[in-house]
Formats: sequence, structure tokens, C-alpha cells
Amino acid sequence: MRFFKRQSQGAVGLATPQIRRADPAPFRLTDGYAPLRSGETGLYRAIRESVPLVDACIYKIIRLCGGVSARCGDPGAEKGLRTFLETVDVGRGQRGVNAFLDQYLDSMLVSGQAVGEMVLTRDKRDIAAVLCGRVEDIRIREGESPLDFAICAVDQYGEAVPLPHQELLLFTPYNPETEHPYGVSLLRGMPFLTELLGKIYQAIGVNWERMGNVRFAVVYKPQGGELERGLAQERSRQLAQEWSRAMEATRSGSVRDFVAVGDVDIKVIGADNQVLDSSVPIRQILEQMVSKTGIPPFMLGLNWSSTERMSAQQADLLTTEMTAIRRSLLPVLERICSLWLRLHGYGCGFQVVWDDINLQDLLEEAKADWYREQTRKLAIENDRAEGARGEERDGQP
Repeated sequence: MRFFKRQSQGAVGLATPQIRRADPAPFRLTDGYAPLRSGETGLYRAIRESVPLVDACIYKIIRLCGGVSARCGDPGAEKGLRTFLETVDVGRGQRGVNAFLDQYLDSMLVSGQAVGEMVLTRDKRDIAAVLCGRVEDIRIREGESPLDFAICAVDQYGEAVPLPHQELLLFTPYNPETEHPYGVSLLRGMPFLTELLGKIYQAIGVNWERMGNVRFAVVYKPQGGELERGLAQERSRQLAQEWSRAMEATRSGSVRDFVAVGDVDIKVIGADNQVLDSSVPIRQILEQMVSKTGIPPFMLGLNWSSTERMSAQQADLLTTEMTAIRRSLLPVLERICSLWLRLHGYGCGFQVVWDDINLQDLLEEAKADWYREQTRKLAIENDRAEGARGEERDGQP
């Protein structure tokens, strides 16, 4: 069962990855297997594409998660491991484990789970690549115990078959629930809101199209003379022709005057109708969507009655959310680093180090540091003064 069709290059080639498929096959539900609900994955991706604010929130979360490195007890191992994390091939012309984490976290947030694979060289002595797979191409089979589960792929007969090298596969569910092994998408709960938002925007588009492409009612009122009333039909036909020529000229970009003789009344059809104010319902819907992602509105350029103190509190809450997401990604990073160290013969311990999350104003942090330094200085001076007074008392007869 082959999921990649790649030729080896040079003396050290790439082993065949397991989790990529060129032709997806249908999945037959059997006992012991939990369906991935790929339909929901497509729905959540459609929500992300149709609502730019949701797409911006996901990218903000990915960027705020920050980069990663590692520390080891052995300086040589630490240098080699850091070089590996910065230069490892992650597919699609990208390198570095941070690029892999961007793809992996994107899949985890939108689909509710992410799957990846560590691809070894053919001589099994190094990690050639770390790839992020499609969650639609894998299935999870659980055993009698929650600790017993296997990542499966679908063969040409529609059967879910466990992949042969489970130790090289990476799988992370996002906020998993107890009834199935899969995670929960960050966008769960948004389909209903997205449908309402789409209907509102569609109605707005129809109303503005109607208001911008107005319709006219041209009414000709013949006077009391018998002759004019007898020519009313002919006059109406002439007015309709002249009005049509004037409108056609306007559509082509030119200006044409409409001149009529007699009592002619021209009115705009539907001019008295007012367009409903949609700003309030749109804001209510967007507020619920943004609150679901955990991103503070001020980070998206939105000013929704947020004071400076509220913004600081929201930044602190977002820092907590980023820490929780990092905890979900930590086992994946530890498995990658641990495998690299074992393949290169290192037995030392290591620690995954994340970049600092800093959402506060640098000026405020500088002021806080200055206040702490002043406090420490005053404490030292007070200790010295107390010591000098104690020596003076001891020296007195």
C-alpha cells in the first residue's frame, strides 16, 4: 500500500511516507472504527473561506503560538538538534519544524485533529522529513482500552488497515471528547451563525443593487382637449421611446436629456423604502464568532467598547489560551526530538523551549522593571542604614 510515489535521490533516499494518498477511497464503517466526519471538515473550511474574520483569527492564533527550539545536556547534541529543527524538510518547499507546526496547528484548529509523519532515510539513520498529512485520509481504530488505538488508512478495497510503522506517525486531537478518539474543531458552533451572516449580507447586496439600479414610472396626463386625448396613445408611445433612448445612453456612460411636452410626471419606484440597519445584528454575530476563537477584538482592528484595562485582561486570557495550545503540541515535538537524539546515539535529556509570549506594551513592562529596580535599591539602602545604626548602638558604652 503506497501513499507517495517518489524516487530515491542519491545514496541516501527517502523512505515511502505512509499517510499521504493520491486517490482517496471510500471508508466502510465497521465495528471498532470511528468515522472521521470528513463532511464537517469541509464545512469548517468553507466557513473559514466565507468569513474573512474567522480566517484572520486562525492565522493570529498560529502566529501567536510562536517558534520553538530545544536545549540538551550535551552541547554537541544541542547544536545538532537545533540545526535539525531549523533545516528539516517539511514538504512543499519549506524547511524547519516551525513551518511544520504552522501546517499542523492549522489542521488541528480547523479540522479538530492533525496527523503527521516522521520519514526516515533508507538507511534508518536520520530523519529525512517531517510531513503534515490530510486528516481525511486516515481513520482511528480503538481497542478495548483507550490507550490502545491505531492510525489506519483505507486500501483499494475500502478497508481500514493499520499503517505498518505506528511509531513514526503523529496524531493530535484538539479538545478531544470521551465518546470518540477525534478532537473538536475550533469552529464548532459557527455554521448556524455563518448561515445567518450570509443571509444578511445577501439581503444587503440585493437592497443596494435595487437602490443603485433604480426603476422609474413615467406618467403622461393628457389635457382636457378632445384632440390631445385622441393623441394620448401616440404621445405615450413617443414618450416611451424617448425615455428608453435616454436610459440606454446613460447605461453606455453618456448623458442624454429627456424633453417632454405636456403634463409628464416622473417618479422613482420604491424611493420611499428605507434600507434596514444591519450593523447591530452583524456585530452581534461577529462578536460571538470572535469570542469563540479567543482572539481579543483589538488585535483584529475592532473597537467594540474595549477600554485599556479590558484590553490588558483580554491579552492575559489569550496568553493562557496560547499556553494550552502549546501543551497540545508538546508531545509531538518531544517525539520528534527524542527520535532524532536516539538515531544519532545521544542519551542525554532535552527540553523543548518556546519563544516568549509577549502581548503587553513594552513601555509598561519597562516601567514595571524600573519600579522593581528602584524598590530593590531602596531595600538595599535601608538594610545598610539599619546595619550602620546597629553598629553605632553596639559601639556606645
